[in-house]
Formats: sequence, structure tokens, C-alpha cells
Amino acid sequence: MRKAIVFAGVAAVAAGCATMQDEAAYREQAVAWMKRDFHARGMAKTDRLNQDELQRACTQYNNNPPEALVKRVEAAEMAGIKLPADGKYLGDWKRGQRIASSGRGMTWSDKPGAAGGSCYNCHQLSPQQPSFGTIGPSLRGYGKTRGYTAENRKYVYQRIYNSKAFSMCSTMPRFGHSGTLNEQQIKDVAAYLMDPASPVNQ
Repeated sequence: MRKAIVFAGVAAVAAGCATMQDEAAYREQAVAWMKRDFHARGMAKTDRLNQDELQRACTQYNNNPPEALVKRVEAAEMAGIKLPADGKYLGDWKRGQRIASSGRGMTWSDKPGAAGGSCYNCHQLSPQQPSFGTIGPSLRGYGKTRGYTAENRKYVYQRIYNSKAFSMCSTMPRFGHSGTLNEQQIKDVAAYLMDPASPVNQ
């Protein structure tokens, strides 16, 4: 009986290892297919297929990496956030509204600097916008609910710049880190969330 239990345990471990090996092989094959079929065109370059350390770790650990790794990588991501030299974290909420509503950018047919935030793909923001995604939390009333403090303005700017500095395997893009949005655009989106006059806070 004891031998049977031990054998079953060994078989389960071996099956688990085989599954992990299969997953790694599938991932490797998928990457090979993408690199074979994706071609640089316009501003869409093939370097976007190469994962950095953070992306590789989130893939390898199925978005649940070891805590020590999380702390190290998040600290590095936080250190890479470039804060505005003028110390101001908010721009124009009206421009921010346009950026948040735009889904353009980073495709082969787009011009550099034309990127939008695609914020409504994942979040509810203004109550006047009837269509929104639910991958991310609702941000309706964000500033009014959390407070219009200097600390919160800085946090919002940082979170938009690089959400993964706060949650390593967050599904939110690293808008500043990737260069998708520039400093002024990030300020404008932050204002859309934090300005008392913004529709988000009405």
C-alpha cells in the first residue's frame, strides 16, 4: 500500500513537471511563430516581441512570481519613473479626456506622438461615457473619492507612467516607460482623473 502511494506521488510530480515543460515549449513555439509572421512596418517594430525581465517573469510564473522577485522588480520599475521637472503632475483635463477616449497609437499606420490612452477599454471614467471595459476597476469619481491631495496627484501620475511599479504583473500598460504617452499627455490624463472640474468627478 505504501509503495503504491509513493508511486502515485512520484507519478503526480512527474506529470506536473511534464506539464510545465509542455507550457514552456508551447510558449517558445508561439514566440517563434510571432517572430516568423510579424514584420516591421511604420512605427510597429519587431522589438516589441522581445520580453524584458518583468514580462518574462510574469509569463514564467503565470502572473504570480516569488515575493522577493516582485519586490526587486517593482523597486527597479519605480526608480525608472521620470517625474516632471516642474513638479506639476496635472495638465489640462480636457486634453486628457480626448487622450483617454482615443484608442489610436502604436500601430503600423499611426504617426509617432498620435497615441491615445485607450482608457475606456478597461475602465469606467466619466458617467457620460456609456461604453467601457471592466478589466480594470471603475475610476468614476476618482479624485472626489480619494481626495485632491498633492500625494494623490503624484501617485496618479506615477501609476499612469508605470503601473507595474505598484503591481508587477498588472495588466495596465506602462504608458511612460514604453513611450506610448509623453510627459504632457500623462499630466493631461492625470488631470482628467484628479481635476475637480473633470466630468470624472461630477
